[in-house]
Amino acid sequence: MFNTRRAALFAAVCSAGLLAAAGARAETLADAIALAYQTNPTLQEQRATQRAIDESYVQARTGLRPEVSVDAAVTERDNYTATQGLDTNNDGVPDTDLNVDRSVRSAASTATLTVTQPIYTGGRVTSAISATHADVLAGREALREVEASILLGVIAAYVDVRRDQERLRIAQENVDVLNRQLEEARARFEVGEITRTDTAQAEARQAAARATLASAQASLAISRANYAAIVGQNPGELAPEPALASLLPASVEQAFERAEDNNGAVRAAGYSERASRARVAQARAQRRPTVGLRGTVGYTGSEVEDIGNRFGDYDREVAGSVVASMPIFTGGLTNSQIRQAAARNQADRIAIEGARRDVLQDVAQAWNQLLGARANLTANEEQVRAARIAFEGTREEAQVGLRTTLDVLNAQQELRQAELALVGARRDEYVAAAQVLAAMGDLEARNLVEGVDVYDPADNFNRVRRSWGWVPWEHAVELIDRVGAPPIGRDPPESPIAGGK
Repeated sequence: MFNTRRAALFAAVCSAGLLAAAGARAETLADAIALAYQTNPTLQEQRATQRAIDESYVQARTGLRPEVSVDAAVTERDNYTATQGLDTNNDGVPDTDLNVDRSVRSAASTATLTVTQPIYTGGRVTSAISATHADVLAGREALREVEASILLGVIAAYVDVRRDQERLRIAQENVDVLNRQLEEARARFEVGEITRTDTAQAEARQAAARATLASAQASLAISRANYAAIVGQNPGELAPEPALASLLPASVEQAFERAEDNNGAVRAAGYSERASRARVAQARAQRRPTVGLRGTVGYTGSEVEDIGNRFGDYDREVAGSVVASMPIFTGGLTNSQIRQAAARNQADRIAIEGARRDVLQDVAQAWNQLLGARANLTANEEQVRAARIAFEGTREEAQVGLRTTLDVLNAQQELRQAELALVGARRDEYVAAAQVLAAMGDLEARNLVEGVDVYDPADNFNRVRRSWGWVPWEHAVELIDRVGAPPIGRDPPESPIAGGK
């Protein structure tokens, strides 16, 4: 159903993008979304953060892989020995001319290659892998949330610019009309048809219209700056935004169901709980033994002056061992860490329900804002229609003396206020529709713009998980490590959103 709606929206976007002026194509909402999707710094930052989270999974898997290290040393020694001369004539005095100074130089060099391969960690490594994989999935949902926030900001900025452009047009037209009315009032005053009071009223309304025009210009400048900040370029001629009605559900119940299944905050909370649950198992695994293989190859060479060659005569030693370790007493550290991990998992489990309730609130608020905006839009359209008829009738009646200048000015003001309210209502209805999509988890570039180069975080994850360091036997080690490991447990039961069904 949603694929059909996406196709319908894309058709609307394409048709809106065909508007052109002076040989240049008007900028569409799809253009703005595509540009922000590729260049927005907040979104780029979150993608980089997600790539950093991917590396935590790689780091966890290194616990299944061998560790190789080399230690080498070269030592030079110079031993200097002073030997007292001999007493050859037995007179008790050493013969000084027979003193001998002896210097002996020696050297030694060693090199040791050590390879350590974990075989069994009691589930520490496999639990850590499960936890980091859940972290990666939670990070992807956080990225979706940031994307939805950015796209909602793009939509709001786009329609804000169009709203303020329309407000500026209405304000300028109001100034032009009031200028003509003021000129007409002054001419009629000169011939005595109206009083000075009527002229003053026209002057006051014309001055107020100029002030409104200045405010409209400032509001448009602010909206253009906000647009440039989130999209990455100043807005040009903006084409009408396509309707979002085809993407919206038929009822609020469908919106609740979709949000519960697809909202990024709810899904992220579930993955975070899964990660903390795996970390409980990781903490419990510290009570279990570890087994590993260790092999060493060492070379030792030595040389005394004029004897041997330290670079040619080596003694070689090869050793292999199985290393097992079993914790006996940790002073309560392990038990404390288990309790800490369990408490964090309990908090994450509770946070799932909190996220669901927040989604319920977001969907309910967005849906009711949409209903209110639609009703307001319909009423404002009717108000503009009636106000236009009233203004035209009052102006004609004033020409034959049935209405005063003040009546015409009041009718003119009511019409402009109704037009301004209608412009604002259109903007509010469109943003409310986008907020419903965001609350449902469907406000994504892939849903709004056909052909956009979608960023897939799984591409980076798949690339780094088998990057340099991967060994073909790590899967076998992983299977061994899961034997007798503390169970991670099952996912918590689904808790439907209260009132959402």
